[in-house]
Amino acid sequence: METSETTIKQYTAKDFKSDQYVRWCPGCGDYAVLNTLQKVMAEIGVPPHQTAIISGIGCSSRLSYYMSSYGFHTIHGRGAAVATGVKVANPNLSVWQITGDGDCLAIGGNHFIHSVRRNVDINVLLFNNQIYGLTKGQYSPTSKKGFVTKSSPFGTVERPFRPAELTMGARGTFFARLLDVDLKNSQTAMLAAARHKGTSIVECLVNCVIFNDGAHSWLSEREFRTDRLIMLEQGKPMIFGKDLNKGLVLDGFKLKVVTLGENGVKESDILVHDATCEDTTLHMMLALMEGPEMPIAVGVIRDVEEETYDGAMERQMAEVQAKSKIKTFDDLIATCEQWDM
Repeated sequence: METSETTIKQYTAKDFKSDQYVRWCPGCGDYAVLNTLQKVMAEIGVPPHQTAIISGIGCSSRLSYYMSSYGFHTIHGRGAAVATGVKVANPNLSVWQITGDGDCLAIGGNHFIHSVRRNVDINVLLFNNQIYGLTKGQYSPTSKKGFVTKSSPFGTVERPFRPAELTMGARGTFFARLLDVDLKNSQTAMLAAARHKGTSIVECLVNCVIFNDGAHSWLSEREFRTDRLIMLEQGKPMIFGKDLNKGLVLDGFKLKVVTLGENGVKESDILVHDATCEDTTLHMMLALMEGPEMPIAVGVIRDVEEETYDGAMERQMAEVQAKSKIKTFDDLIATCEQWDM
């Protein structure tokens, strides 16, 4: 008897690159996220024809053109609604939503929180450059209070949204953060998002070289990056710094930075990261750390299991169908009131 061997396709980043010229400004942080995403796509091994990239409006939302996969460049703020529809209609697709801080958190804010609340199995890359770039430099929902822009010439008086707060407030099951120049850790965060079942929110700290250059420069400076970022890893002590001698501990109800070896501090005193903890208290504290007193957390901050919206829909439909006496269209017609003439 003849046997046949099944060849498993090994993908490369090139398999996910489209033939379109990338139309972002030279030096834009979006390039790094795009390149990382293409590498992640190759590693997870989902074929391009089983991948869908859904985007809204904004510089980041051009990304759907640059991927060799199914894509849908939707209207402003509606990417989450369309991505939800795509996933529910075809649960076998790997669905990625590409959005920006304006597209996602301003006009798309309502769609965002409800897709998170429903736990639709989609992966959301939220590009945060703290500015409206495509429309030429107005302040966005994540711009810092007092920030001077074309639409706030005397400084915005509004307090910014913090994506982690919105995500966890909407009962999100996954939140991660990456910095555009930190390529290795960015890939780790995206891979974890892809493997998570449910709505995965990845806040991508990117630089807009034209309208908000240096928004994240405090973090991205190579010389000081290791002292200002803490890469969270599941099950490992929260240690950071150039010499790996700094760590996080709880001081009452607050996080505190300590130095190993000082005042008798040992590695066993340092908090161990558990992204799978159902309680959001520590996850929120980690996500909201701000410099210069505290490091900025990157990597997977929260990753808990919960039933997905699309999975719940499939299960519910199967249960109803199994109990229903209606199996065909003729059965349905027979249930209707009928008149004999």
